[in-house]
Amino acid sequence: MKLWCFPWLCFTEEEEEERNVPKPMKEDDIFGNDVVSDDDDDGNNTRGGDDEQFATARTDALGSWPGESSSTAAAACSETPAAGGESRDSSHKRAKFYADFEERNFSTHAGKCGASNEYGDYDHIKGTLRPNGETCYDAFALMGAVEESSSGFDSSIVKEGEGDDSDISKVEDVEVRMDLTDDLLHMVFSFLDHPNLCKAARICKQWRGASAHEDFWKSLNFEDRNISVEQFEDMCRRYPNATAVSISGSAIYLLVMKAICSLRNLEVLTLGRGQIADTFFHALADCSMLRRLNINDSTLGNGIQEITINHDRLCHLQLTKCRVMRIAVRCPQLETMSLKRSNMAQVVLNCPLLHELDIGSCHKLPDAAIRAAATSCPQLVSLDMSNCSCVSDETLREIALSCANLSFLDASYCSNISLESVRLPMLTVLKLHSCEGITSASMAAIAHSYMLEVLELDNCSLLTSVSLDLPRLQTIRLVHCRKFADLNLRTMMLSSILVSNCPALHRINITSNSLQKLALQKQDSLTTLALQCQSLQEVDLSECESLTNSICDVFSDGGGCPMLKSLVLDNCESLESVRFISTTLVSLSLGGCRAITALELTCPNLEKVILDGCDHLEKASFCPVGLRSLNLGICPKLNILSIEAMFMVSLELKGCGVLSEASLNCPLLTSLDASFCSQLTDECLSATTASCPLIESLILMSCPSIGLDGLCSLRRLPNLTLLDLSYTFLVNLQPVFESCSQLKVLKLQACKYLTDSSLEPLYKGALPALQELDLSYGTLCQSAIEELLSCCRHLTRVSLNGCANMHDLNWGCSRGHIAELPGVNVLSIATSHENVHKLSEQPTRLLQNLNCVGCPNIRKVFIPSTAHCSRLLFLNLSLSANLKEVDVACLNLSWLNLSNCSSLEVLKLECPRLTSLFLQSCNIDEEAVEAAISKCTMLETLDVRFCPKICSMSMGRLRAACSSLKRIFSSLSSS
Repeated sequence: MKLWCFPWLCFTEEEEEERNVPKPMKEDDIFGNDVVSDDDDDGNNTRGGDDEQFATARTDALGSWPGESSSTAAAACSETPAAGGESRDSSHKRAKFYADFEERNFSTHAGKCGASNEYGDYDHIKGTLRPNGETCYDAFALMGAVEESSSGFDSSIVKEGEGDDSDISKVEDVEVRMDLTDDLLHMVFSFLDHPNLCKAARICKQWRGASAHEDFWKSLNFEDRNISVEQFEDMCRRYPNATAVSISGSAIYLLVMKAICSLRNLEVLTLGRGQIADTFFHALADCSMLRRLNINDSTLGNGIQEITINHDRLCHLQLTKCRVMRIAVRCPQLETMSLKRSNMAQVVLNCPLLHELDIGSCHKLPDAAIRAAATSCPQLVSLDMSNCSCVSDETLREIALSCANLSFLDASYCSNISLESVRLPMLTVLKLHSCEGITSASMAAIAHSYMLEVLELDNCSLLTSVSLDLPRLQTIRLVHCRKFADLNLRTMMLSSILVSNCPALHRINITSNSLQKLALQKQDSLTTLALQCQSLQEVDLSECESLTNSICDVFSDGGGCPMLKSLVLDNCESLESVRFISTTLVSLSLGGCRAITALELTCPNLEKVILDGCDHLEKASFCPVGLRSLNLGICPKLNILSIEAMFMVSLELKGCGVLSEASLNCPLLTSLDASFCSQLTDECLSATTASCPLIESLILMSCPSIGLDGLCSLRRLPNLTLLDLSYTFLVNLQPVFESCSQLKVLKLQACKYLTDSSLEPLYKGALPALQELDLSYGTLCQSAIEELLSCCRHLTRVSLNGCANMHDLNWGCSRGHIAELPGVNVLSIATSHENVHKLSEQPTRLLQNLNCVGCPNIRKVFIPSTAHCSRLLFLNLSLSANLKEVDVACLNLSWLNLSNCSSLEVLKLECPRLTSLFLQSCNIDEEAVEAAISKCTMLETLDVRFCPKICSMSMGRLRAACSSLKRIFSSLSSS
């Protein structure tokens, strides 16, 4: 039993009688070690039922070995005996797939199969050249054949005698049988490209034979391949029905002559980068089936004589970048011809059916030769003469008379033409890039091309105006026309227009029923815009600095753009008063329009508006709009605001410092940020809470005009969960405590007029849902803070940053009071039997995050395990310059920041789950740190940068004290 092993499949076959067939191979034949003996039978489908048919199929599919004739290979195949007397008809045999293949002791000869595997990775297997220069033309016959594996097979898995059911009972439960007929394989492989066909050939002999079928190898590509004449001739014998061949390189002439002689069905021939003698063109007539000839970057003949191409059935001819003195083409069936970038001085055409001619960049062709060539082709439809600078208007006039059906003309970079008296009525595409002779007078000639669809006038430096009434015009380009000032287009079919970098353009008038997008960016001089575009949806006029307020009438209802949805007027700095009334406008951008002082939008479907940089805006009205959110950015001069938005949920007025009158009708509003609106009054706040009852987040930071009456209006906001009254002059918070029962976040930063008794309702159960309280930079005394922390155990986040009256944080006694007996150890008092009993009765604190950053007078922090702080995760005491002692025992604390606590001397930690400790710029010594971290068994990050008492030699001691440490940040070492 033979075995074929691959990464995912293993195939079995019955052993055949081995025979020795000599296979002479050259040393540079890359498949010398990858040959499957002709006597091998893998049990897969063949092309016949008898031995003779099988041998024929093997010869057709595999061809002969290098150095061996095809007939010898056929004879060798025909003499192959059948193993065990079995029939050669293997169409009924199945490939076997083992699900537990990876568990079996199969092995492959990687060294022997290396060449085959390498071949499967080629981008082009049609005569592929390896990077080291080895040719693999043999792969066309072998198709990635591999040598059969003869070792590593466990005979107990699959026994010989495949016909005996008892012999294969051990694998019957794991194998999946597949019937793959030749017809099915042929159908599947027809969808594969050549690289994948070559990879498929490595699976088994059946697949190799199927993938080598000539139906898949009609096109042979030898571009940039190092292949000898003998090898190429052999390939032509293997695939005599090939219809396309590509050849390039120094041996191009010899190879192509062999191709012409051997491949009688050749239809497409591609040659490149070589020298082709004139005898090739004489022999070309023998290739009767040829339809397309492509020659690129080659020397034709000896470069001085005339080359004649005479072929009765040639339809497409391409001579690109070729070197030849004169060329004559006599092809009665020729339809397309390209001579682009070739340097011939004379061309004679006798091609009555030619309809496409490309002579672009043929710099040596004189005007007379171009005229003679084009006028000799009366059926010409497309003509490319770009970069033929000698072309004149007279030539164009004669071409127009001789080629009545001409529809495509590219005369770009033809500086001598002006189109004077030229009439091309059937023209659909006209390209005139960089034609210095094209002026506004040329538009009269273009106007006669009533079939014109595409017009390109880029870099026509003398063009000043374009006025056209062309019913079929769809696309127009005007780029870098430095004198162009006036555009007037009346064309119902216009769908694309590109006008860019025309600094003198000041007037545009467009009438079109098809135009959907208009982009006129950076037209600094544009002042007048008139549009009658029924389908226009997107307009971009960015950086058109000269546009005036009259542009608003163009894009409002009745202005000629009834379908407009998106309008961009960014950096149009001449706009002062903007007023749009539009039922279709969805998006409006006025970013950078610094001169706008008044904005009035009546756009019920407006969903997006951008006002960044409109810092001179004084009055704004959005009534009505369809906005869901609005951010007015920084509008320091805005004092009157009106908004009617039935769907708005978020409004930001941050930075509207002089806003004194605001009318908001937003019934769905949930978030209002009025930070720094210093003129916002109680009356305005009351009106807002009445019209927007669903507000959940209200930020009134730095709104000093808000007083008690404004706070009383908060009773209309039953869903209020976040309230920010920071930097206000409030004294009494009683309305908040009474009416905001759902409040979760209360921020009172720098409310310096709050007294020590202002927060007493919190101690008595007010705001039961409150989770976060920010009292940073306040004036509350030490006792008020202690009372707060002791009583409000439901708080999860407390911020006391910058509280100058806070001296200690000691939770060692009940209700937070500090033991005042001199010389008495606080810890001993806190852990006495009586106090422990009292503390054990206290409910667990829900506090998770405590921030005491920059408290200048705090000296000691004591949080024992009896303080019921099992939820505490983050503790930040940084920038507390007088803090000397920290004693913390919290089970779940994971993050502790003591950076810049320059007076820190004592550090005691019993925090088994602490992962990050920051001691940057602390004056603590290494012994204290070592003792502190020794009980932090999960510590991973330690920051001791700029600690003067911790030297670089201490890093090892610190790591030894805490084995879980992964990162130590130190300014003295790279640990």
